Amino acid sequence: MERNEQSEIRLEKLQKLREKGIDPFPARPPKVKKVEYQTGSLVQNFERLSVSEQKVTTAGRIIAIRKHGKSAFLHIVDSTGKLQVYLRQDQVGEEDYELLEYMDIGDFIALEGIMFRTRTGEITMDVKAFDFLAKALHPLPEKWHGLKDIELRIRKRYLDLIVNPEVKKIFEIRTNLIGYLRGFLNDRGFQEVDTPILQPLYGGAFATPFTTHHQAMDMELYLRIADELYLKRLIIGGLDRVYEIGKNFRNEGIDRFHNPEFTLVELYQAYADYNDMAELAEELLIHLGTRLFGSQEIEYEGEVIRFSKPFQRFTLHQAIQQYTRLDIRNTKIEGLKEYCINNEIILPEVESYWKIVEKIFDEKVQPYLIQPTFIWDYPLEISPLAKKKEGEDDLVERFELFIAGMEVANAFSELNDPLDQKSRFEKQLRLREMGDADTHQMDHDFILAMEHGMPPTGGMGLGLDRLVMLFANAPSIREVILFPLTRLKE
Repeated sequence: MERNEQSEIRLEKLQKLREKGIDPFPARPPKVKKVEYQTGSLVQNFERLSVSEQKVTTAGRIIAIRKHGKSAFLHIVDSTGKLQVYLRQDQVGEEDYELLEYMDIGDFIALEGIMFRTRTGEITMDVKAFDFLAKALHPLPEKWHGLKDIELRIRKRYLDLIVNPEVKKIFEIRTNLIGYLRGFLNDRGFQEVDTPILQPLYGGAFATPFTTHHQAMDMELYLRIADELYLKRLIIGGLDRVYEIGKNFRNEGIDRFHNPEFTLVELYQAYADYNDMAELAEELLIHLGTRLFGSQEIEYEGEVIRFSKPFQRFTLHQAIQQYTRLDIRNTKIEGLKEYCINNEIILPEVESYWKIVEKIFDEKVQPYLIQPTFIWDYPLEISPLAKKKEGEDDLVERFELFIAGMEVANAFSELNDPLDQKSRFEKQLRLREMGDADTHQMDHDFILAMEHGMPPTGGMGLGLDRLVMLFANAPSIREVILFPLTRLKE
């Protein structure tokens, strides 16, 4: 335990409470008995409770203490808000009132009393009895002062939540958003399912996995990088509309938009295509904005984002041409490389034509896609699980949705031809041999499942953490994950 002078004083108070026969960490309040109300509920029901003058009980953490001789005002908080309480020696008794000497900011207490308003109009509890529930052995920070480092705030998220109410608000938005998203999909006939996190083969995305070992079966396993191939097996099995909200893991770097552990929403709908997925995405975002804020407009980092149908659309080549004046349909790979060199774009490790196009898009187009924008029709080379676009040998029916410069959704008309799928997996293996470590593995079991017949299907993945970033106006994915990965403290 980290010790300082204030901590030593609190330990002394703890010992004195025990010497008086008081348990500073009781399993339940000895005098107050049962905690019936949260602080917010007491405030909301004040008129009824104050008129009846019935005794009520509550509990919370002390955040302020003001003593005035034989009386004291305290403020306590719980997850619903703050409440002022009034302690008087003539109400609680001299012996109990003296226990205030052993109270500190950060302690948890239970209280019983009657609700009233002070002369200044503040809703307050006139305390008749109280109990210690938990003694805080370290002082709470009054504010972060110079501790602006997000790494430190995340490492001590418990303090971050206590002293920064806006942080708690972010996670309230996250909880509500997940609930509204579930309701939206359930109302449209989607069934929520669970698929394996530990997988013998990883797939469904381009990423490097985390590996582990199962001792009893003596086999290497991977933490999933996507839910896709298992969810498609369910479509094959006759579950026509499925979705999963789950953790995925990718052994990649950490930046504003990426955390190695993140939450993805994946959904699949039989007898649909990427046009249906685009319509679903539009309706979902409008639904979330309306339910969360009663509006189809939100503010993100000073920009007003408008969720109004239809979202703007560009093909991939149209978007690159608009923002770079580079016509990729009439530019050979040498020209792409020259553009990258002239514009200080680091070439990808595997210098294939479409990998370079993807890099140019990421650097020179994506940051400027502020309003909701679908980028349409992607190259086959980087989309091995999507159906080919009719009349185009090197393009597939795929879109990505960008908002505020970040990708929030990725959708396909799903490939359902097992022979084509097997051929594409084989091409991915050849790319791996060329040095591209993030290519897709061959999954023979998935091919076998497809050979039993898979209906035309639309599929979409949504980055839930990035959706929360948008709706909570949070600048980094690490602000919307309660415990993102941090380095071990040295």
